[in-house]
Order: sequence, then C-alpha cells, then structure tokens
Amino acid sequence: MSKIMEILHQAYTGEAKAVLRLKVYADKAEKEGYPQMARLFRAIALSEEVHGTRALRLLKEIRGTEENLAASFESETKVAGVAYDAFIKIANEEGNRGAALHFSQSRDVEEVHAKLYKEAMGHLMEERETTYHVCTICGYVSDGVLPDKCPVCSAKPEYFTQV
Repeated sequence: MSKIMEILHQAYTGEAKAVLRLKVYADKAEKEGYPQMARLFRAIALSEEVHGTRALRLLKEIRGTEENLAASFESETKVAGVAYDAFIKIANEEGNRGAALHFSQSRDVEEVHAKLYKEAMGHLMEERETTYHVCTICGYVSDGVLPDKCPVCSAKPEYFTQV
C-alpha cells in the first residue's frame, strides 16, 4: 500500500470514529438538556462524515452494489468469526463480564448482518422491498418483522428503530 493510500485510510478511520463519537455526544447533550450543543455535535458529525466519504472515494473502496454487498458480507463474516472470538477470550481472561457480553452479542449480530448481506446478494435483481428493525441495545437487525423481543439481548419491541 502506498504512503498516500495508508494515510487516506488513517484519515477515513479517524473521521468515521469522529462521526460516531459526535453522534453519541449529541444524544447525551440532548438528554442533558443542551439542544444547541446537540446541534453543534450533529453539525460537526455531518462535516466529519463528508471528510470520511471523500477519503473513502479516494481509496476507491466504493464499487458497484453487488461488489459492495460481497465486500460487506466478507467483512462481517471475518469480524464475527475471528475478531470477536478473540475479544471474547481476552475479556473472559480478564474477568470483564460486561465486555464479554458486549463482544458476544456483537458477534451474534455481525453473523446476522452477514446473513442479511448474503440474502440481499441473492435478491439484488428482484428489487425486493422490506422494512428493517434495529435493536438500539445490541444492534440486532430484523428483516421485515418487529420481533416480540430481541433474539440476542431480549430487548422489548420499543427498543427497536424502524429503517
């Protein structure tokens, strides 16, 4: 990888992290009664998203939808099968039950993501429409049906967001 591609990847990674962090900060500010600070965090998060998107384009990682689905499937499969298992092992070795639960639920959800991508690859030409329901506790994604409870963390239906 060339030096410029390496630093573009670093820039993309940093901007992506900033977007998430600032969105979480905005939610916190909103809950604490600081709507103007929440707007500021959201505005800057959008700006950072623009920066990250530009870096991602320069990295040429945005391809056609079929290729993007395949790459996303591969990424989810790798994360679920390799990274999270190692994270769970370390958390258990250190006796950090909270981290172990987070990692095991995240692994389970990543496996669901991979399944959804694989199904989407098969349905790409059908233009199948569905509604997704995302658990705001663990990130589980339900395809088309709002579950009575989250199959990963047991959250109630009111903790799901419809997409």
